[in-house]
Amino acid sequence: MPLCGRPRPAQLGLYGAAVGRKSELARLLVETAISGVSQAVPAEERDYVQAIRAASDADAKIAIYAAAMRDIAGRLAPVLSIIQQAAPAEPDLAAVWHQIAERRAANMRLFVADLAAAAPLRVHPDAAADIIWATNAPELYQLLVSQRGWSPGRYEHFLVDTWTRLLLAD
Repeated sequence: MPLCGRPRPAQLGLYGAAVGRKSELARLLVETAISGVSQAVPAEERDYVQAIRAASDADAKIAIYAAAMRDIAGRLAPVLSIIQQAAPAEPDLAAVWHQIAERRAANMRLFVADLAAAAPLRVHPDAAADIIWATNAPELYQLLVSQRGWSPGRYEHFLVDTWTRLLLAD
């Protein structure tokens, strides 16, 4: 690359080949934001997922997951916001967004199954999974923390309180 000025087209081509398509870059950014490390980590290998599965009571499972969501949402919300805004003009990005949403929904069903094994649920498992899916969305984090000025800790407490009250039977 030249020391000053814009890169030449051949250099851009090499850069583009190294990075890949926008959708691949977006997926990589999302995966690293979720994992919190420089590479994607499958859900079942993440520390918080293993801690949730090891916890014996529902309250502990909820607290572990809420703490993880506080950290993940803080990293993920800005990335997903950009993807959402670009998705209408970029079909590949829209597909990535849809895949992420579906994967999140599937992961919520797994979490609810684990939660239900530890304590009776107040609502049907499908409804519980949808409630968690909606309330742990990075968009809600962005609304409450970025726009309304909540602290990440307050957001985490909100998740624990909401999930405990709505999901667990008395």
